Formats: sequence, structure tokens, C-alpha cells
Amino acid sequence: MQRLTSLPEENLMRPLKNYGITCMSMGFLIEETAPVVWRGLMVMSAVEKLLRQVDWGQLDYLVVDMPPGTGDVQLSVSQNIPIAGAVIISTPQDVALLDARKGAEMFRKVHVPVLGLVQNMSVFQCPKCKHETHIFGANGVRDLAKTLGLDFLGDIPLHVNIREMCDSGQPVVISQPQSDAAKAYLKIAMEIVRRLPVPSA
Repeated sequence: MQRLTSLPEENLMRPLKNYGITCMSMGFLIEETAPVVWRGLMVMSAVEKLLRQVDWGQLDYLVVDMPPGTGDVQLSVSQNIPIAGAVIISTPQDVALLDARKGAEMFRKVHVPVLGLVQNMSVFQCPKCKHETHIFGANGVRDLAKTLGLDFLGDIPLHVNIREMCDSGQPVVISQPQSDAAKAYLKIAMEIVRRLPVPSA
């Protein structure tokens, strides 16, 4: 991946790194309980700093996790860096699907390829009796992908192990690599990578 900044390395912020993943967030730069209530120029300035004033080093991929909607953050990112593709992640209930649809349409309008949709919290399996319940509805994201003519990339279940491992700082793909939850994440990752251009050496 091309270098995002021309600043000397000593002037760059140092990201956190764990399990081979380099990470930077506005949450690392403010007080833990402080809200981020920025809009407009402040948001765009913050995005610019995170992209170009961080010592990212050599990356295979840069993943930008954005909030739902079609606001300043999304527009700033799409207008300031070349984006290989966007992935829309949503739970299957109707209210969330409205935002997912708007997000997909926004990326289309700014000529960012939408690689596909992911259905999060797709099903809850009782850890005792193994009964499955679609708490947020079934197949809403899959149906939306079909409506929009986009690929459906996979399901992430609502599972207590995912929450517990995230809270402990151990990704489920590392701590429980043979679990169904880990396999779901890995499948989606492979589907995404398959649709991206091959990174330059």
C-alpha cells in the first residue's frame, strides 16, 4: 500500500499494535469518558490527522471503521483518500436497514465500489439448549443485498463468546480459531479480500 504521509517519522503518532494489527482511534487521543461531539471542519481535520499523521508503516490493507449514516466522516474519507471498496455492515431489523441502504447509495454516488453487505447479530443460539432465535429478524441484510444488486458476504452470529473475547482483548479468531464464530469472521474476510485489488508490493 502506498504511504499516506510525507511527514518525517519522528513527527508521526504511534499507533497501537496487537496480533499483527495496527490500530489508531480518536478514542486513544481523548479522555476515556469524553464524548466526541464534532462536526464539519473539526471532523474532517481529525480524519485527516488519523490518515496522514500516523506512522502506519507498510500495510497490506487499511480498514476504516465508520459510524452508520452518510455524514461528514463518510464524505471526508471518500473524498480524501482512494478507496478500493466499502463494506456495509448491518443488523437485520428494518430501522438499521434504512441506514445500510443509504450508506450503500452514498458510496455509489461518490464512485466507491460497494464490495458487499454483512449481516451482524444474525442469530442467537442458546448456549444451553442450542435453540436458535432471530432476535433482530431473519435475512434482512441478505434481502437488501439482493434488492440493491450487491453481494452478500456472510453472517456474524450474536454469540456470548464473541462479546467475552472482545471485552478481554482476545479476538475470537485467535482464542477460539475452530469455533463457528471464528469461521464466520474468516469467511467474510476472505470474501472481502477476494473482491479487492491485489496489494502492490
